Amino acid sequence: MAESVELPGRLAILPFRNKVLLPGAFIRIRCTSQSSVKLVEQELWQREEKGLIGILPVQDAAETTSMDSMLSQGVGSESCERSSNAQVSTSDAHKVDGKNPSEVIHWHNRGVAARALHLSRGVEKPSGRVTYIVVLEGLCRFNIEELNTRGPYCTAKISPLEMTKSEMEQVEQDPDFVTLSRQFKAIAMELIYILEQKQKTGGRIKVLLETLPFHKLADIFVASFEISFEEQLCMLDSVDPKVRLSKATELVDRHLQSIRVAEKITQKVEGQLSKSQKEYLLRQQMRAIKEELGDNDDDEDDLASLERKMQNAGMPSNIWKHAQRELRRLKKMQPQQPGYNSSRVYLDLLADLPWQKASEEQEMDLKAAKDHLDCDHYGLVKIKQRIFEYLAVRKLKPDARGPVLCFVGPPGVGKTSLASSIAAALGRKFIRISLGGVKDEADIRGHRRTYIGSMPGRLIDGLKRVGVCNPVMLLDEIDKTGSDVRGDPASALLEVLDPEQNKSFNDHYLNVPFDLSKVIFVATANRMQPIPPPLLDRMEVIELPGYTAEEKLRIAMQHLIPRVLDQHGLSSAFLQIPEDMVKLVIQRYTREAGVRNLERNLAALARAAAVRVAEREQAVSVSKDVHKITSPLLDNRLAEGAEMEMEVIPIGVNNHEISNAFRIASPLVVDEAMLEKILGPPRFDDREAADRVATPGVSVGLVWTAFGGEVQFVEATSVVGNGELHLTGQLGDVIKESAQIALTWVRARVADLKLAAAEETDLLQGKDIHIHFPAGAVPKDGPSAGVTLVTALVSLFSQKNVRADTAMTGEMTLRGLVLPVGGVKDKVLAAHRYGIKRVILPERNLKDLVEVPAAVLSSLEILVAKRMEDVLEHAFDGGYPWRQHQHSKL
Repeated sequence: MAESVELPGRLAILPFRNKVLLPGAFIRIRCTSQSSVKLVEQELWQREEKGLIGILPVQDAAETTSMDSMLSQGVGSESCERSSNAQVSTSDAHKVDGKNPSEVIHWHNRGVAARALHLSRGVEKPSGRVTYIVVLEGLCRFNIEELNTRGPYCTAKISPLEMTKSEMEQVEQDPDFVTLSRQFKAIAMELIYILEQKQKTGGRIKVLLETLPFHKLADIFVASFEISFEEQLCMLDSVDPKVRLSKATELVDRHLQSIRVAEKITQKVEGQLSKSQKEYLLRQQMRAIKEELGDNDDDEDDLASLERKMQNAGMPSNIWKHAQRELRRLKKMQPQQPGYNSSRVYLDLLADLPWQKASEEQEMDLKAAKDHLDCDHYGLVKIKQRIFEYLAVRKLKPDARGPVLCFVGPPGVGKTSLASSIAAALGRKFIRISLGGVKDEADIRGHRRTYIGSMPGRLIDGLKRVGVCNPVMLLDEIDKTGSDVRGDPASALLEVLDPEQNKSFNDHYLNVPFDLSKVIFVATANRMQPIPPPLLDRMEVIELPGYTAEEKLRIAMQHLIPRVLDQHGLSSAFLQIPEDMVKLVIQRYTREAGVRNLERNLAALARAAAVRVAEREQAVSVSKDVHKITSPLLDNRLAEGAEMEMEVIPIGVNNHEISNAFRIASPLVVDEAMLEKILGPPRFDDREAADRVATPGVSVGLVWTAFGGEVQFVEATSVVGNGELHLTGQLGDVIKESAQIALTWVRARVADLKLAAAEETDLLQGKDIHIHFPAGAVPKDGPSAGVTLVTALVSLFSQKNVRADTAMTGEMTLRGLVLPVGGVKDKVLAAHRYGIKRVILPERNLKDLVEVPAAVLSSLEILVAKRMEDVLEHAFDGGYPWRQHQHSKL
């Protein structure tokens, strides 16, 4: 920063039109007129660092009136010490910057001496005119005494206006000046702080604030602001330091207030610039980049494409009007708005749904459908017959609203594959919807679009995926739906499965009716009990109780073994599983209603064979193991003594068959030793029942589970105690009550059954009875164990063993009546699987034996019981235990 400079008596004058250079300020100008170029060349270029010029503000005459009025409004002589302007007519003066010579120019009577900090000279082509670019620094004020306008440029006789050092020291002691200095410094510091926060440029200004006098800082600060020409002139005319500081304080404060207002507005704007708006800007930039790179191949409008897609969807008229309203609303929205994406996804769903698109059903061939079912499923005669009836009705009346079939049975009996076979027979697409564990009603009806992350229900989503409005839809595991505070899915299914209501099914997300009447619904379940009665009433239940051992054998030989071999890359040339070995797998390693565990065990055999075959392929020697190729052509050539042996391979022979000719001749045949080596020791034994009932107090019952029928042993024993009954085995309330009923019935008939001596009146005197149901980790409940409990207690008190080949089921009353139970077919099949020979059933369950296969009934002895005495008669060798007691007394 320049210190005080000694000015010459006369300076060359460079006029500034409507612009003021203040001391301490910098300005960059470009000189092109003849007079200004001559001035710069002679006064600055030739004199180099010693050159000084005067910068004098000038103003057009048209603007003088407004400036004079502004300077005179409420401004005293001290605020702007301005002398009269010098009017110089262009008739006797040079033109300023090439303006019209007829104009009158007003020259200000005060200016600022300046020196050049940088000079650069240039020549314009093709005119050859010389131009200068000059960076000037303002030094100090001066007053014009005389202005000479004759010559190439103006010169003026001047007098300095700056105070001497002693005068300035005297002013600095003035209390008014000190107060003004403090005010200016406070405002300046606040401005510097804001500049540091916004532009990181306040450091240099802070240094100036600490080093320069305040009367010089006032000019520097004001020069950095955008202020009017009149205010610049007023600042130039402020020679008195106090006036200058006062004016500068006012201007700096005004600038500070404008920065604060601008910051406040900026914060509001930035707060409104949400994340979606930023994403919109980024997408616009990305789109522009793609257009520049030529990557934007899709020139058609996205919304126009969506509209065409909606027009081709075949929506009903009322739904089309609704979709058009949504589309018009979408077109008015910006992509960055929050609801844009949800509306777009909703319209995509409307366009993708199969409103009219349906599978073209081929003419139904019942014989082909029957052959297809027989090929895919063995047995299940009754179920197949019902499916044939269903298909026959569909053939005669394609639009018939048939019942909803519900296949109920244990896992692995073929429920899902039956539904798939129905779809194949009808020539329709098949889709499976799993309902296991569904507890939210919105999974069926969909979520309302007001929720974040809303989506349609599983039914509408499934129809969108399958692409037709008439598929075969499998509602799998319909018995495993639950309910909580989010609603009851089973209740929502009532509308879906009702043919009178599903023609206008209303999904909450879709919010328009959709016709489900063309969909063929098929349901599956493991149990009927969890299904609510109203929902069960909508369906026709077809029970699949399970397979007999013979049926499992046929299924394994015809379906499972070929599928397992194919899945493991094998064939019968590598692995052979005889029927006898399959029977052993069924008897010793699987006791289930379905065939899943059987398939897993067969897969274990296939994996072991695959390992062995893979190892032998690596170790095979071509010279030892290649089989001799025989053909008539080869024999003829050998007979003729040909030197080259060649065989022509027919075109129909594939590479797999050719490679098989070089493989091991003898396939791997599964035997009993291999079974035990791969599958381990047998898991089940036919002697299990005989071993477990070898002692008194044990009986064999039959129970029903979700996995089919099972054999349940009941064990009873007595210990010294206080006549209490203990029950273990994770039992439910119903079975606990059955145990109490059984004990009460036995105690009431102690004398009739001869279970105690004549002097004993109470069986439980000094004893506790403990009844246990093995497999304690499995929950158990139900009334069908009543007769089994009585038999175990009678065996315990009479010390007679129950027959090991006899199993029983039935509910009993306090009066000894045997009541019918459910699941008879599953229980009889379970007894057959376990090797039981005799089964005791309630008399009123005889009608249920019609569903049991004849092969199973022929291998069992079915014994009926009307009262509890009949059960005891059949359960013990020789009839009632007390009869043997009476014979021994005689």
